[in-house]
Amino acid sequence: MNTIVEHLQQVHARIADAAAICERSPHDIQLLAVSKTKPAADVQAAYAAGQRQFGENYVQEAVDKIAALKADCPDIRWHLIGPLQSNKSRLVAEAFDWVQSVDRLRIAQRLSAQRPGNMRPLNICLQVNISGEDSKSGLPPEQVEALAQHISQLPGLCLRGLMAIPEATDNSDRLKTQLLELKHLFDRMAAKYPQMDTLSMGMSKDLELAVACGSTLVRVGTAIFGSRNP
Repeated sequence: MNTIVEHLQQVHARIADAAAICERSPHDIQLLAVSKTKPAADVQAAYAAGQRQFGENYVQEAVDKIAALKADCPDIRWHLIGPLQSNKSRLVAEAFDWVQSVDRLRIAQRLSAQRPGNMRPLNICLQVNISGEDSKSGLPPEQVEALAQHISQLPGLCLRGLMAIPEATDNSDRLKTQLLELKHLFDRMAAKYPQMDTLSMGMSKDLELAVACGSTLVRVGTAIFGSRNP
């Protein structure tokens, strides 16, 4: 468990160093600890070290952790960052604080209808396929504005930003181009929707570049919890 604490400290140091290089405040960049496939005990260790935001890919696994940790970790903010199937939307609407992987109006409508009235609005990020890869989820950049307009009108939801998973490439120039394209799109959308304040991009390997390109939230799993469990 001490390793998780040490890794968290190292990641925060990386964020601070990256922010300093591009003259940004590290306080403007949030850390999302990606805890998919990791046991609740690992989440609890990170929580004890001060981490409050956690990302999960698999709905049922996440719901089980949320229930297990609700009493001891009451102020965790849970983000769904993986694809969401329609038949799991109610579980997500009732348990999560954020959904970063919305790329279809139908999913947004279901989340809106199923969000309990006694809960805060569900924070939504639109997932954008900035690399144009057929294997990736997310909507094309040219469709973002239309979907944002619809979602901004749905009750029980709050449109907060954009998320993307760039191409897995060692070509830093290519990666930078994709990240900057998302940043420019985010800036245009935020000018229309003032509540949009979250640009979710950057992971364990590329968080420094993502910070340099304007990310406000980096999603880090391996660098905190180690390699993913099978």
